[in-house]
Amino acid sequence: MKLDKEKLQVLSKTYGDAFYLLDTSQFRRNCQELLAAFRAIYPKFNIAYSYKTNYTPALVKIIDELGGFAEVVSDMEMEIALRSGVRPEKIIFNGPYKNPSKVRELLLLGGTVNLDSVYELDLVKDLAESYPDHRFNVGIRVNFAINDGVISRFGFAVETQEFQEALALFKTYPNLHLAEMQLHYAARQLDTWRPRADGMLHLLDEYGLQPDHVDLGGGLFGKMTDSLKKQFDTDIPTYEDYAEAAARPFVEHYASMPTDEQPELFIEPGSAVVGDCMFFVSRVIAIKSVRDKQIATLLGSVYNINPTLNKKNPPLEVFLTGTDKHRLYEDLDFGGFTCIESDYVYRNYNGPLAVGDFVVFGNAGSYSITLKPPFILPNFPVLDISGYEPKVIKRQEHFDDLFHTYAF
Repeated sequence: MKLDKEKLQVLSKTYGDAFYLLDTSQFRRNCQELLAAFRAIYPKFNIAYSYKTNYTPALVKIIDELGGFAEVVSDMEMEIALRSGVRPEKIIFNGPYKNPSKVRELLLLGGTVNLDSVYELDLVKDLAESYPDHRFNVGIRVNFAINDGVISRFGFAVETQEFQEALALFKTYPNLHLAEMQLHYAARQLDTWRPRADGMLHLLDEYGLQPDHVDLGGGLFGKMTDSLKKQFDTDIPTYEDYAEAAARPFVEHYASMPTDEQPELFIEPGSAVVGDCMFFVSRVIAIKSVRDKQIATLLGSVYNINPTLNKKNPPLEVFLTGTDKHRLYEDLDFGGFTCIESDYVYRNYNGPLAVGDFVVFGNAGSYSITLKPPFILPNFPVLDISGYEPKVIKRQEHFDDLFHTYAF
């Protein structure tokens, strides 16, 4: 669906002056392209989609249709996967905190749980002892230096006694199956990916480990416009660049091993496949001048588009639908509806604008839905624009959605 001012006006009459637009077809294409890039180098590759980035059911169902896995970090996300029709054996439970009852549930159903800290060992021991005839798919999240300048708080540091205790579980309890070795780093730079792969392969060799899956985690840049790219201090890699860095070491390492004996390689993309698939639309509510600074107020906020507050200007397109006289502005800032002083969605806009115009922000797919707080206003509807007609896949939130847990 190509946007124009007439379509935006029609949508606004039904859905209000602010809403999200989601292109699920673009999401599907991104996933297929990522899969193809990695499988061209290492055929035993799959996606474990990061639910926390954007857990809209319409998206996670596409991952499931493509044969991908669900990477969840809470019992809430696990429930989203199950209600979306994902089979338990396609769910991988990560994260520093896990609800013990949900860990038991998923392991008994055949899913995979990756141990992150020593406190989780007793739970797995109890399960292994209570169900000696049941095979449990358990993984270990590991932590080693990749020279990214960050000390990650996730996983077992491989030089510690706690890591040895985690490994010992699999020798002590034959019904614990080492399903996965996993790691997680937040860095998106390309030069962090070869160290992940090399470090993991060295660890597997050092301890003679043969997991079903080797998961190198997330942290990839996705597709973006040139206006967004130039705001980063690093080149933006392609899917093929990441595949060469992450998958090539596995090809080299397992060259002499039959394909059916090689581990399956996973990564956990989120922003890399969903970032460019969502847009946020808002009408300009007011324009004011404050000590020679021009500020336009939107029915939307930075928390709707960029809740990680990274200070980058998202891609922007203005549709001149307002009935007021348009004025040419220089260095205008778009402010949000909240009462937070720092709530600016876009800085230094130059161009025509009037009250009533629509402003469309791109690259709003990462964390926008999942991190938007219930602050001042409920969130806005999400419309799938991949078909001929828009389809509501998340309705407008209302007062009762947010406040039914309170006592009045």
